[in-house]
Amino acid sequence: MRLSAEELLEKFSNSTAHPFEVRKIAMMIFDETSSKIYEMSSSERKLLEAAALLHDIGYYVDCKNHNKHSQKLVLEYGLDGFTKRETELAACICRYHRGSLPDKEKHEIYSDFDKKERKIVKRLGGILRLADGLDRAHLSLIKKVKINYDEKYNIAEFLITPNTPDYYPDLTSAIRKRDLFEIGFKTQSVLKFDDYTQI
Repeated sequence: MRLSAEELLEKFSNSTAHPFEVRKIAMMIFDETSSKIYEMSSSERKLLEAAALLHDIGYYVDCKNHNKHSQKLVLEYGLDGFTKRETELAACICRYHRGSLPDKEKHEIYSDFDKKERKIVKRLGGILRLADGLDRAHLSLIKKVKINYDEKYNIAEFLITPNTPDYYPDLTSAIRKRDLFEIGFKTQSVLKFDDYTQI
């Protein structure tokens, strides 16, 4: 019997605070991106939501390469409410939340996807990677993420609103992890706090 994403998370994770925070941030980025840069479907949103919850379950196996272990666990247990192909997509999205970028020449499963599916993995993986970077400290410091998109210069400006004006999150990890988002959506990006203090 296959488990839901929530049930898998409960089975393999001691703490759900970070996965739920990453899901929250990922959904904000998805909605902003879909409305301002590239329209995506509700099924893609559902895929991202599941992957966001499950991206770190691989820690149950080992800290080293936990992203690959997350992928394997999702594939092994399956996902209730998702087809086999959708489960494979979600598993790959989990894998690419950290570490190496997707490589169709070297990476199993990803290499079996068609061009459209590989684009989905890059786009949703890019959003997840960025969302994970925004909660790098696992402190749930993000209140809101808004995107201003400059179509002329093809730049996505992320405006980050912290939960409190007294304590701003460190954006270093998110800046480092925006690479796959830029590849997936073929855009440049800038991350700023909403008071326009650029980082």
